[in-house]
Amino acid sequence: MNNIIFLGDSITDAFHNMDGANSLGRGYVRRIADRLYDDGYKGEIRNAGHDGFTAARVLRMLEYDCLRHQPDLVSVLVGCNDAGIYMNTGKTLKEQGFQQNYEELLRRLTYETKASVVCMGPFVFPFPEEYANWIPTIREAENIERRAAEKYGAVFLPLHDRLNEVAREIGYYAVTTDGIHLTKRGAHIVADEWIHCIDFLPCQLHG
Repeated sequence: MNNIIFLGDSITDAFHNMDGANSLGRGYVRRIADRLYDDGYKGEIRNAGHDGFTAARVLRMLEYDCLRHQPDLVSVLVGCNDAGIYMNTGKTLKEQGFQQNYEELLRRLTYETKASVVCMGPFVFPFPEEYANWIPTIREAENIERRAAEKYGAVFLPLHDRLNEVAREIGYYAVTTDGIHLTKRGAHIVADEWIHCIDFLPCQLHG
């Protein structure tokens, strides 16, 4: 394997677009890369996250951000902004075409690349408390993504329960900066979960 691409919203981006060309950002992508490179991985890792992206916008940019690079592994984290649209406008995930967009994203990755795919489930924290109102929609997005991953043979990595479990143990302030984005500790947790998930993929991360 020599080309890993991370797609997603601001949680994936983590300031990489502000830090210059080829930056991996300051979040979980950087921590995954550090772990893989320390373990001997010699391929290329790209952060293609964009602040504010929804499933529709990831799909719209798929050719430029991903397909033209012919990746060997693609990781997708999206859904929080889609939930935010519903909470702020009342436009449901169904009305946004979330399921169709997400399935089309996986369909194109399946048939237009040879990449293994990791679908990272969306998450939110009830910190501040008003984000508790987002949780049902986050769950809806999570279930849609889980079913789509099963349909297209992708690996699904649920994150909402794991992150919130840790946050309840050590304090939300230790894991999230604002109820959506991650602290360094939160990014490390996501990186650990991702690395563990990769163990189940039929691919080689070394060399």
